[in-house]
Amino acid sequence: MKYRDAVFATIALAVTSVALAGVVYTDAYSQTAKAEVSGVRALTEVASGVTLACADTAMLSDQSLDTVQQ
Repeated sequence: MKYRDAVFATIALAVTSVALAGVVYTDAYSQTAKAEVSGVRALTEVASGVTLACADTAMLSDQSLDTVQQ
């Protein structure tokens, strides 16, 4: 019984690993992961008070802050 369960678990793990690898190597997953990483990086920079290098200077003006707050 234990041997059969071990064989079944090993086969299930192998099938799951192959399926996961198939998803990870798709182009859609790659693009989504890149977008998530850049979003997390931007949030981290904003939270730490570091000015974003690619930020538009118009976004940093007081006038745009008033528009957002209204």
